[in-house]
Amino acid sequence: MLTLLAFLFALALLIAVHESGHFLAALSCRVKVLKFSLGFGPALLRRRFGADRTEFVLAAVPLGGFVRMLDEREAPVAAAELQRAFNRQGPWRRAWIVAAGPAANLLLAVLLFALVGMLGVREPLPLLGAAPAGTPAAAAGVHPGQRVLATTIGGDTRSVQSWPQLQLRLQQAALDGRRVELRVREAGREQDLNLDFRADSAAAAAPDFLRRFGLRLQPAPVRIERVLAGDAAALAGLRAGDLVLGAGPQASGPEPIDADALLRAIAASRGQALTLHIQRGARRIDVVVRARPQPGARGVTQWRIGALLDARVPTVLVRLAPWPALQQGARRTWELSALSLRTLGRMVIGQASLNELSGPVTIADYAGRSAALGWAPYLSFLAVVSLSLGVLNLLPIPVLDGGHLLYYAFEILTHRKVPQRVQERLQQGGLALIALMIAVALYNDIARVLGPFH
Repeated sequence: MLTLLAFLFALALLIAVHESGHFLAALSCRVKVLKFSLGFGPALLRRRFGADRTEFVLAAVPLGGFVRMLDEREAPVAAAELQRAFNRQGPWRRAWIVAAGPAANLLLAVLLFALVGMLGVREPLPLLGAAPAGTPAAAAGVHPGQRVLATTIGGDTRSVQSWPQLQLRLQQAALDGRRVELRVREAGREQDLNLDFRADSAAAAAPDFLRRFGLRLQPAPVRIERVLAGDAAALAGLRAGDLVLGAGPQASGPEPIDADALLRAIAASRGQALTLHIQRGARRIDVVVRARPQPGARGVTQWRIGALLDARVPTVLVRLAPWPALQQGARRTWELSALSLRTLGRMVIGQASLNELSGPVTIADYAGRSAALGWAPYLSFLAVVSLSLGVLNLLPIPVLDGGHLLYYAFEILTHRKVPQRVQERLQQGGLALIALMIAVALYNDIARVLGPFH
């Protein structure tokens, strides 16, 4: 229910903002608006407002919306209102009305990112994990526990407060195939590490691109938060506050074991003796525990030791004053928009996988997950989807707003309109391309849920 409500609210907000951009721009040009619709299909609610008696409609299918303006191409227009028809406006005015929809979505993204910045959000500290041998990060001297203080890319130095900020900066550098200088602190000493993304910039579009270069967030240390009386952990002698260093014949490498690895080790033991390496105060001890089977979902047996784990990563509260928050919102919207365009460009030329396209199922899933985490993550989700909608609509594809802007640019440069027959053919091609993109996105959605088809 939370996922459904969060998804529907996101759709309603983003569509309303987009169409309001077109609506307000039309009013600013004195173009008569006949109908403002949120959704398609049968009307659930219908009202008329204003001197022009504009019809406002809430429709049954909430997957889009439209603003219908007075236009001679759709119906005859009275002579007294010809000057208020959309098709009678100059190309600059028509371009403004069309561009205002995507612009409204981009502006909403700026404001939402700014609001998140003012509210403050807890994000993981930029602590580097161990770099696997042979990776660029290992060659650069990355060690577990190093905290990144700043990045320098092409002479542009910016401080880094959190792991998401570091991810965004590194992905931008990787997409551009540039060098990055990381300022890190380790054991009270600061040093510079140099990463070179020029050799494999194509990998930057992949979701796990940082891991390919050997960069990852330091896993949270796993502590025993509570031991259930009479269960396997209690019988083995585990106590609340114990730090788990490793599981198996010997302790893990340079970092303590993370929660996922510990759970995998418990499941793999299948009730056999499993040695846990524990830090208890100043002492290191080994505890032998035998997991117990419990029935799980779909009849799958789960192995548990009867202990609650505390595996929270260190975080920092990132909060800004209004003006810096607005500046950050604008900068982040610009950076993510440019990142989206570069990723789409790589998909077109085959340097990035089409698996990155997401459809409504994935968006709904993220809506529910972010809403469950709180207001700040949900507002950030809304901002990202809003800017994605704005960027998508500005693409020069017929049917989309960007396609119409392309027509108007041609008209401004040549002083001739694109012939109606040409526009109709281009619209058909644009519809086919959009249908293909939707099909790929839906396939990706289904594959994420059910697994890839073979």
